[in-house]
Amino acid sequence: MRNLDMTTLRSFVAVADQGGVTRAAAMLNLTQSAVSMQLKRLEDLLGLGLLDRSGRRIALTPSGEQMLGYARRLVALNDEVVGRLTDQVWEGEVTFGVPHDIIHPVIPRVLKQFNAAFPRVRVHLKSLYSTLLMELHGKGEVDLILTTETATGPGGETLTEAPLRFYGAPGGIAARQRPLRIATCRNCLFRPDAIRLLDAAGIAWESAIDSDSDGAIEATVSADLAVTSMLEGTAPHHLEAIPHAAGLPDLGMQKINMYGAAMPRNELVTQLANVVRQGFGGAALAIAS
Repeated sequence: MRNLDMTTLRSFVAVADQGGVTRAAAMLNLTQSAVSMQLKRLEDLLGLGLLDRSGRRIALTPSGEQMLGYARRLVALNDEVVGRLTDQVWEGEVTFGVPHDIIHPVIPRVLKQFNAAFPRVRVHLKSLYSTLLMELHGKGEVDLILTTETATGPGGETLTEAPLRFYGAPGGIAARQRPLRIATCRNCLFRPDAIRLLDAAGIAWESAIDSDSDGAIEATVSADLAVTSMLEGTAPHHLEAIPHAAGLPDLGMQKINMYGAAMPRNELVTQLANVVRQGFGGAALAIAS
């Protein structure tokens, strides 16, 4: 009877998520040779080739794609069992702040994974603008926060970067109309830069809505009444990125930063930060990470 080893499964999942051995090794705090050895051990055990190493970037074989689903479930079940039946030191609460526009697609997976590993820890999610989250974190009211910024402040850690894009209704015409109607929340950090770049490009614009509601912004844009700016990979399915050929200016890159992990208030914050790093390391964002 052949038995699967949890360490090899965890390494396999990490390589699949990170797109290579080097980044997976860094995430797992292992050497590249150790991760490569575990992958070979798993392939030898199964008698299957799980990774296609013929290209510049490691890809999964058909058998590897099938194995990845099983490996994720086995690792998650292992972590859940360990979390529920062992050391009860992992009890308490963590307050986690995330801007609305980067909750999807990563944060639901992060919360699910953290809850499976630490079921006795309650995570209180706060969704506010980056500036407000920074204020609350500075006052000690939030343990760990994520922000979207063009730079990284003191004590911050950049998780990844993503391009800021104009978005509109699928097949819409709002991007071609002048003045360009834009829809953003009053305190949106992306708004000043978008306006500055539109002015520099000589594109006349006007505000289409005055609101603090992200839902109202999305409704206005999906009705093809305006365009908005969002990080690439975070937009809902009913909006689409406006092609660069439409003539709107390039909005540049934004950093997704984490604060609170450099000097964590307790070990629970450290554990949550680790899960967040893993989540953004394997994020399904169109990112340059």
